Amino acid sequence: MLTEQQYVCWCRSLGFTQQTKALLDQIRAAPPARRVGGGRKNVAGRYPSRKMGVTIQFESHSNELAAVLEYENDPDCLEFYDQPHPRLTLEYQAKSGRRVRVRHTADFFVLRRHAAGWVECKTEHDLLSLGARSPARFQQASDGRWHCPPGEQYASQFGLRYELRSSRDINAVYRRNLEFLEDYLRCSTRTVSDRATQALLEVVRTHPGITLAALFRLAEPCGADDVYGLIATAQLYVDLRAVALVEPAGVQVFCNAESARAQDARTREPVPVTAEQRAGVAIAVGQVITWDGKPWEIVNVGASKTGLLGSDGACIELPHATFAALVQTSSITGVVQALAQRDPSVQDRFASASPQHLQEAHRRYEILRPHLAGERIAGGLVPARTGYDWLRKYQRAEALYGNGFLGLLPRTHASGNRTRKLPALTRTLMEDFITNTYETIRQPSRAHVYGALVHACEAQGTPTPSYKTFTREIARRPQYQQTLKRQGARAAYQYEPCYLALEEHTPRHGDRPWHICHIDHTELDIELVCSRTGQNLGRPWYTLMTDAFSRRLLAIFLTFDPPSYRSCMMVLRECVRRHGRFPQSLVVDGGKEFDSLYFDTLLARFECTKKTRPPGKARFGSVCERLFGTSNTQFIHNLAGNTQLTTSVRQVTKAVKPKRHAEWTLAGLYACLCEWAYEVYDTIPHPALGQSPREAFTAGLDQSGYRLHRMVAYDEAFRLWTLPTTPRGTARVVPGKGVKIQHIFYWASALRDPEVEQSQVPVRYDPYDAGTAYAYVRNRWVQCISEHYGTLHGKSEREMLLATAELRRRAQQHTAQFTVTAKKLADFLTSTAGDRFLSTQRARDREAKDVLASMQGASMDAPCPPAGGEAEAPTARVAQTLSVEELAVYEEY
Repeated sequence: MLTEQQYVCWCRSLGFTQQTKALLDQIRAAPPARRVGGGRKNVAGRYPSRKMGVTIQFESHSNELAAVLEYENDPDCLEFYDQPHPRLTLEYQAKSGRRVRVRHTADFFVLRRHAAGWVECKTEHDLLSLGARSPARFQQASDGRWHCPPGEQYASQFGLRYELRSSRDINAVYRRNLEFLEDYLRCSTRTVSDRATQALLEVVRTHPGITLAALFRLAEPCGADDVYGLIATAQLYVDLRAVALVEPAGVQVFCNAESARAQDARTREPVPVTAEQRAGVAIAVGQVITWDGKPWEIVNVGASKTGLLGSDGACIELPHATFAALVQTSSITGVVQALAQRDPSVQDRFASASPQHLQEAHRRYEILRPHLAGERIAGGLVPARTGYDWLRKYQRAEALYGNGFLGLLPRTHASGNRTRKLPALTRTLMEDFITNTYETIRQPSRAHVYGALVHACEAQGTPTPSYKTFTREIARRPQYQQTLKRQGARAAYQYEPCYLALEEHTPRHGDRPWHICHIDHTELDIELVCSRTGQNLGRPWYTLMTDAFSRRLLAIFLTFDPPSYRSCMMVLRECVRRHGRFPQSLVVDGGKEFDSLYFDTLLARFECTKKTRPPGKARFGSVCERLFGTSNTQFIHNLAGNTQLTTSVRQVTKAVKPKRHAEWTLAGLYACLCEWAYEVYDTIPHPALGQSPREAFTAGLDQSGYRLHRMVAYDEAFRLWTLPTTPRGTARVVPGKGVKIQHIFYWASALRDPEVEQSQVPVRYDPYDAGTAYAYVRNRWVQCISEHYGTLHGKSEREMLLATAELRRRAQQHTAQFTVTAKKLADFLTSTAGDRFLSTQRARDREAKDVLASMQGASMDAPCPPAGGEAEAPTARVAQTLSVEELAVYEEY
């Protein structure tokens, strides 16, 4: 990002007017004009930009995110802003002729070395549709590029540009490579030693154009991290726009771009093309050619002559020179070329033939083969009349299409009168009643709509279709469209056609471990009890984090409280404790717990891209959904107290009610679930992978690099990052009282400093201990104690919120205004009424502390060593010893 002095010099070098500079100042200083959402089909999100120092919004991970990645890594791009403010005013003539004036927010505003302007990203499909609806606004030039004349006219008055960027212009391979190298591109420190650099450069100098796979083998003991680090820093050259790095066997590595261009020039020397190749003729025995409109089969290729067999049995020999001359003058052509010139439907007829039809045609051909060789048709196999009928069809197809076999294909599927017998009026009425009466949100029955159709046919004097014909017509309609009209989008989603990736894009589950991870929640199908009293506490919520590439369960968390940002924070904390890593991209749903300030701040701090999948589209989170089902079927449904029976609630009797058979506690279930997830599921072959998740994870790291420079230390600083804060992130220091967080004052001796009093300081609080909080004073975090520590210590945020809500509800019966204070909360928490109201929540919190104890006792996974040797765990991976009271837990409220 430019400094203020660099920005002023840049404006002066481009000759911008004061009006343009004022507009640029406003764009650079203003926050985004709006908060983006992905809508029904797009995956939206936020990208942590190191160049800009902020998170950049994108509305589509397949279109706009590609532009963000290019701007982030393009040295010609100095700055870029998402959803720039102020908006543009576009004026143009609508298709109807009416003058239109619209306010428009572009996707980005980009500052380049020699230009600046707005950028709007659209898919090619959308642009074609918009161009048809608004031809004055969206226009396609002769070179295929799209333009927006109203936007270009608006930008020109400031000496700026307006670019309409199509998804067709995205280089999918380059975008894929940028994501693959992102961990190395973000690294500000040198990760490759001098010794490894010299060894790798020497191998590449000796073997210019060596493949990446061969380089891995020859450059031992250097690892994949060293190779990718040199590629990211341009010390080794790979054409990132031509081939994906995840396919090392096809990636050529050079010392520099000049060597690559020289190698490419040598390999692109023109190869001479023979006349036979130009004519599409393959000189081989059995090949059929066309000569003077008549098919001939090559039966012999000798030393000096080529033997041809005609369809009439005639056999001739042509010298090779004569054959080549006929080919060069196009007198002889290949059958494929001849068929294409005569009738393009020939291939369609072959493609539409069923296996049974092809088998029957082959049987007929075997019967006719002796006759085609000059013999008589053998009697007894088929009647002579039938044999001569087949021969006539064979000869006719050979004359028309150059292939007699086509005439032997049965045509029984086209026999008979297949035209519809119902009059056109009846068919029109039937179509109208199905479209406008049956396919409606009222969901009338077929019998009801058929009765109305009968009355309409009788009124118009046209024959009435049978009920069977009517139901068959309904069944012919597309099921997705029909269900969408009758039951809505969510019910029709299961019939929606699957998305087919017909072009080369980043695989939906990523290219390597830690590339794409998912977090989601579900309520487990089991009833739990309190470990102390045996009281039924209900069903727990299960939060998991999985690696999409290997399907490995990275971290799990159980709690009784509904999903919240605290559940998300805890599963991320568990992931860092076990693996010492943050994912590159994290896919979540549109729940409120994933849209909190704390969650976004934590992901941005550790440079993780957040992607939000569309609502009601379960296929976008298929990895998590499948794991939820696997967890239930393989583990939960085999335990006492499981709730499988409640799917048919009317069949559940008192004797088999799951609550009566519940015996598992939260801590016990969590311990066994961890053992199943990390030891059993992790080592069983996965049907989609052909190997276990652990094996796929390790193999992926071996090929893509361990990227140890991206390790995250599980220490007190990281723990504080996972604690929530206030909506503003700060609190005012009140002299003599401290900082106020959620109606409660917290005090520390460091807050007595006169320079600190009355100032706003960053604060964080422990959601599982209302008695403590943290304030950032004098460049360090200070622990603060509540004024009612004895009462609030150990109380969770969930319990405090329930108590606050109950106090407000009781106050509403007496007065319109009520202010919650720390004293009122403390009094309520110690009262008998509070004990009775909060007993269940307190029991759940006690069980949650048992889960924390088991989490603390678990050992952190050792880092996967590179192939061929052991690797020491970096100091960032060493788990810190924390007491249970110090370890914060997060649930939803």
